[in-house]
Amino acid sequence: MASEELARKLERRLRREEAEESGPQLAPLGAPAPESEPPACAPTASADAELSAQLSRRLDINEGAARPRRCRVFNPYTEFPEFSRRLIKDLESMFKLYDAGRDGFIDLMELKLMMEKLGAPQTHLGLKSMIKEVDEDFDGKLSFREFLLIFHKAAAGELQEDSGLMALAKLSEINVALEGVKGAKNFFEAKVQALSSASKFEAELKAEQDERKREEEERRLRQAAFQELKANFST
Repeated sequence: MASEELARKLERRLRREEAEESGPQLAPLGAPAPESEPPACAPTASADAELSAQLSRRLDINEGAARPRRCRVFNPYTEFPEFSRRLIKDLESMFKLYDAGRDGFIDLMELKLMMEKLGAPQTHLGLKSMIKEVDEDFDGKLSFREFLLIFHKAAAGELQEDSGLMALAKLSEINVALEGVKGAKNFFEAKVQALSSASKFEAELKAEQDERKREEEERRLRQAAFQELKANFST
């Protein structure tokens, strides 16, 4: 398994460092000479830390304490089909605006700045709680997918009304230009108008169906009356 291989690599590196610190040791007489290992790059603190972090994360994944990161390319248009392309573009622009580090993530400090700009500052614990609620890979920051997940959960009614994420979603001024939802100030007003438009369309469709049924019933009655009249003349 990958975790066992990482563990063996880490163990070999630690043994090599201990051997270098203790100095060369003389082998007993008659003992076969140890096999020489191929020269390796000098270990560095950063490499050890990275390897240790990878091993720790792999063990957490195996124990169910963490989720593996998504390897496939994220496509917001297929994963969030309920959002229009224009809305996703607007949310992407907002995400990039607050991604001050330009690393594709919104970290704790960037989220703090975002909430302050939106007029809903949060405590340190509140910010961590916000990230934790949508942090799928447990890396302590928001990817664009996790950012979209906030609005998905808000629209689906899966967020607490007084939560920081709900405040973020409500206060986010999104330039929505959805078909039939012109002039909406933000995402939630757009959703209300979209539902209203959908209800109106459904009412019109139902009225049209009822009218067709009524016409069909009248036609059937006329045909029955004609057949009865025809039968009377035939007798």
